[in-house]
Amino acid sequence: MAQRRTDLDLDLEGRRRVLDAWVEKKRQIAVLEAEALGLMVEQIAFHDADVSGNGFHRDAMYRSMVAEFSAASRIPTGSVEYAFTDALVVSTALPEVRAAFDAGRIGAGHVREIVRASAIVSEAIRNKRVDAEVMGLYETAVLVFAERETAARTRAHAAQVAAALVGETVTDRHKRAAGERCVKVRSVGDGLALLTAVLPEWAANAIADRLAQMARQVMTTRDDREPVIAHGDTFALDPDDDIEHIPADTRTWDQVQADLFADLLLTADPSAVHGDGLDNIQGRIQVTIAGTTLAGEDDRPAELDGYGPIHPDIARDLAGRSTGWSRLFLDPDGMVTQTDTYSPTEGMRRFLRARDQHCRFPGCRMPVHRCDIDHNQDHARGGKTRIDNLAHLCRRHHTLKHPDIPDTHRWTARQERDGTITWHSPLGRDYTDRPTHRVMFI
Repeated sequence: MAQRRTDLDLDLEGRRRVLDAWVEKKRQIAVLEAEALGLMVEQIAFHDADVSGNGFHRDAMYRSMVAEFSAASRIPTGSVEYAFTDALVVSTALPEVRAAFDAGRIGAGHVREIVRASAIVSEAIRNKRVDAEVMGLYETAVLVFAERETAARTRAHAAQVAAALVGETVTDRHKRAAGERCVKVRSVGDGLALLTAVLPEWAANAIADRLAQMARQVMTTRDDREPVIAHGDTFALDPDDDIEHIPADTRTWDQVQADLFADLLLTADPSAVHGDGLDNIQGRIQVTIAGTTLAGEDDRPAELDGYGPIHPDIARDLAGRSTGWSRLFLDPDGMVTQTDTYSPTEGMRRFLRARDQHCRFPGCRMPVHRCDIDHNQDHARGGKTRIDNLAHLCRRHHTLKHPDIPDTHRWTARQERDGTITWHSPLGRDYTDRPTHRVMFI
C-alpha cells in the first residue's frame, strides 16, 4: 500500500520546483547576455570597417559608438566599454569561454573576470615571452573552475593561473597591481555615498588599524567626560562649562570610525614637510541652497550638485566654514541671458552651474567643475552665446560634437528654452536630457 504524501512532502516539492525554475531562468538570462555580447561583436566589425584607412578619427569613432550604446541602454559609459572589451577578447581569444557563455554554463560576471585576468597573458604573448598556445592553456584551466564556482572565486583563481603561466612572481604581481590604485565615489542614497579606495594592502590595513585605535580612544574617554570629539570639531571641557548642556556622544563604533576618517582627510594639511608638496589642494563640491534655508527660516533640502539632496543642517554647516560660496539670487529683469561675445558672463556661468549640476549628455554624472561650457549649436556656425544654447559637457562627450569628426560619427545637440537638450545620434536616434527641476537662486 503506497504511503500517503504528507503536507511536508508537498511543501518540499514546491520549494524544489521554485529553486529549479529559478536556476533555469538564471541560465536563460546568461544565454541572453551571451546573445547581447554577440551583437556587440557584430558592432565591433562595423567599427573596424569604419576606422580602416581612417585612423585619424579612430578615437572619436570609438567614443561615438560607446556613447550610442550607453544612451540607448541607459548604462554608464564605463560599463559599456567593459562590455565591448569582453566581446572583443572572448570573440578573438577565448572561444571555449564564449561557448560556455552561449550555453549558459557561466554568467557575465565570470566572463568579465576571465577576460580581465587574461590581459597579462595577452601582453606576454605580444612581447613574445610565451607562446600563443599559452592562452588556450589559460582558458581551459580557468573555465573548468568557473563552471562550478562563483565569479568572485573565479577572479582569484584566474589571476593565479595567468601569473603562473607567464612566470610572473608575487613581487611582479604586486608591482603591477599597484598601478590600479584609485579612489571612487558612488551615491547610495539618502545623503550617503560609498567612498572606495583601492590601495596597497599594507596601507589599507594600516589605515584601518589607525582608525580602530582612534575610535577605541574616543569611546573610552567619552564616558570619563573628557574632550568630546564630534564630526569636524573637538570640544574641550572647561571646569566652568555647563556639562548638562553638552550633547552626549552616542555614536556607534562604526559611526565614530566614519567620522574620524572624514575628519582626518578634510582637516589634514599636506605639505612639503610631510613629503608630498600638496599644500593648498582642497576637495571641491558645489551645493545649491535656498537663501531662506541658509538663514534657518525653513528646512528645505539643499542640493549637492551632481549627486542629490543633502540635509539642510549639513549645507548650513558647510556654508559657515567655507569661503568659496557664491550667493545666487534670481532677478527676472536683471539676468543676462545672452551676450555678443564668445564667452558667457559670470552671471550666466553661475546660472548654468546651478541648472546643469553635471554633464548634460544622457546618463553622465561628471560634476560641472570638471566640464566645459559648450555652445550646443557651434559658435563658429552662428550659434549664439545664450543661456538656451549653452550647457556643461565633459570632455568625452563634448568632443562628440566637434565639426572635424565625420558626419557619420558626429553627434548634434539642440536645446529648448526650458533647458531640455535633445541629442541626435549618428544612427538617427534622439536622446533627451532634461535639467533637474528645483528652485534656483541666481
